[in-house]
Amino acid sequence: MTQLYAIYGASGCGRSLMPVARQQLARDNDLSEIVFIDDALIEIAQINGHRAMNYAAFINESAEVKAVQIAIANSRVREKIAQRLEQDGIHLWSIQADNVVLMDQAKIAAGAALSPFVTIASNIQIGKCFHANLYSYVEHDCVIGDFVTFAPGVKCNGNIHIEDHAYIGAGAMIKQGTPDQPLVIGRGAVVGMGAVVTKSVPAGVTVVGNPARIVESK
Repeated sequence: MTQLYAIYGASGCGRSLMPVARQQLARDNDLSEIVFIDDALIEIAQINGHRAMNYAAFINESAEVKAVQIAIANSRVREKIAQRLEQDGIHLWSIQADNVVLMDQAKIAAGAALSPFVTIASNIQIGKCFHANLYSYVEHDCVIGDFVTFAPGVKCNGNIHIEDHAYIGAGAMIKQGTPDQPLVIGRGAVVGMGAVVTKSVPAGVTVVGNPARIVESK
């Protein structure tokens, strides 16, 4: 059975995930090709030693099975691409670096990207197309929704619920909740770089600082 894998997005995020994807195929003794998808391309090109093409060209490639990792930081765009892939019968592809730590009962939906030095602890539930960048961790008993993004170095402690489309900035730290009262990061909320979150964050707001406070719109 012929298989073709792709990293959707050839910007910095995609180019950083390509070595992780290669590691994974090598680990699985899978000799299939990995290509980049970049909708700005008109003709097939070469990026970092891999073929790169637009989505229409990828669809026309002959392979019995196609799987795609969506390496797009914007979660709303990630969602739209995921919907298009589903309509076209293309699988979401989860990738993880060789040194990722996955503990007991960590359930992660399709399309995840787990970069080097990420740790996912025990009794975790994570939705689809989760991005966890370098040196991030998720501690015990956390629930994370769909299309959530962790920038590098995020510290997500135990008993935290993070809703769909939340973005957690580089180096942010989220205080541990409790089993009966988890700390909640609301849908679409943005936690700024280096923020220290000590209480729940409402949906759709941006918080920054230590302790993290809501940025008021002007």
